[in-house]
Amino acid sequence: MSGRPSHFAPIRGRALVPSMVAVLALQTFGCATNPVTGRSEVRLISESQEIRMGAANYAPTRQTQGGDFKLDPELNAYVSKVGQRLARESARPNLPYEFSIINDSVPNAWALPGGKIALNRGLLSQLESEAQLAAVLSHEIIHAAARHGAKSVERAILLQTAVVAAGTATTATGHGLYTGLATLGGQVGASLIQQKYGRGAELESDRYGMRMMQRAGYDPRAAIELQEIFLRLSKGRQSSWLEGLFASHPPSQERIDANRATAEELLAGAASPGELHVERYAKKTALLRRTADAYASYDRGVKALTTGDTAAALVSAVEALDAEPREARFHQLRGDLRLAQKRPRDAIVNYDRAIELDTEFFHSYLQRGLARGEIGDEPGARADLERSIELLPTAVAHAKLGEMAAKSGNTTLAMHHFREASGSPTPEGQSALQQLTVLELPSKPQAYVAVKANVDSRGYINLRIQNRSIIAVEQVSIAIIRLDPAGRVLKTQHVQLPGELAPQSQTARQLNISVASMDEFHSMRFQVVSARPSQH
Repeated sequence: MSGRPSHFAPIRGRALVPSMVAVLALQTFGCATNPVTGRSEVRLISESQEIRMGAANYAPTRQTQGGDFKLDPELNAYVSKVGQRLARESARPNLPYEFSIINDSVPNAWALPGGKIALNRGLLSQLESEAQLAAVLSHEIIHAAARHGAKSVERAILLQTAVVAAGTATTATGHGLYTGLATLGGQVGASLIQQKYGRGAELESDRYGMRMMQRAGYDPRAAIELQEIFLRLSKGRQSSWLEGLFASHPPSQERIDANRATAEELLAGAASPGELHVERYAKKTALLRRTADAYASYDRGVKALTTGDTAAALVSAVEALDAEPREARFHQLRGDLRLAQKRPRDAIVNYDRAIELDTEFFHSYLQRGLARGEIGDEPGARADLERSIELLPTAVAHAKLGEMAAKSGNTTLAMHHFREASGSPTPEGQSALQQLTVLELPSKPQAYVAVKANVDSRGYINLRIQNRSIIAVEQVSIAIIRLDPAGRVLKTQHVQLPGELAPQSQTARQLNISVASMDEFHSMRFQVVSARPSQH
């Protein structure tokens, strides 16, 4: 999908990011044998940390990528069954493997550390056999089993960088419709799955994945077919493919040739080539194929709404709903359209239906919360926004909850929500930061206004006051404290700056206070004791 809701705001990540892993890794540094390749390698992250990293990031990453595909539970069970069949033949069969289908038309597949694997609805619709599905899943299983994702984090630790910076927002780039929205694990997981694996890791995953396929009873030649399909489509420059699988798993003739050589080696002397299951795959994916046009209409509708073409969005939404009324995302699109048209009550009807069909996707709760807020239903809005944060925290949800808490007089709760949203470099985040500053400045002026002092050639004290906040401040008061040699306060004077200090600015002021020596100056302390938001 190419359309992205522009008003969603990303905020800070707080999951098991590399900087946190680094602290843990210091306790477990050492060498170990890679379970897939048998090679000795430095290991900074233990298996238990790997598993925790994947578990913490799996659900929020799926949310940022479009949420789980719920329309066909049997297809989900089928993909999981094939995945578990392969996982039993893995070099690490005891990892807690999970397999999910993401409700996104962009063909993609990814793995998080610890065996957490997902593939998009759009990829399943392009495959032709169960063996090709097995080739995709085995490739991702090897990425997890061979610790490719974990090793990227370890490299970041060694380089003292981060796969994704803690406390720093990402922008809504990448192939996922909601990429960049999450706190918690969303940013870390999105960064891990969007990184481009090196040539060696891709060839390694192909080679060992084919071996695993054969052990599980599948024809390893399906991995050749898979790469041939991918290479053909990449040369056709289909934009959705280039956004998805090819960004992190680039196809090449080299991979096709390597897979062909591996298949010849594996099949030499084999009693049979293995299973393909073309007909079974066609039967299991029949609903996907029947609804392909409906999802195409939905994708066009999302893109049209993102560009402000509500007429085209309406046509596409109606087409999608007429073709498949059981898909929650189609009702959600209709609600988004009505909300954009300033019809919140009508939008709520659509969000109600979307939530009935899928109770575990953040977007419908977030949007229904915004719609309920517009009609004055604050209890309902609060409940929906809080539920959306449980699934995927976003700046817009925290900012709205902060505004509601401030309105009700709950300053502590308001500051909590504004602080959560303030890490986002978006209008929502900047507004939240401004409101947080207004609330917090009176009690913590030194957090926003800084003062430094020096002595000029005549012995007079000069102050440099810096407003580090994004709002104008006034009534800045500075305490000048004189200490005795034992550190006890002898005298305190207060100086108040006239006028206001603009955001992100500084000013200098010479005091009518002089010192006889530098020792006297060094016995003095300068502290901002009060400031307030400008009333002008």
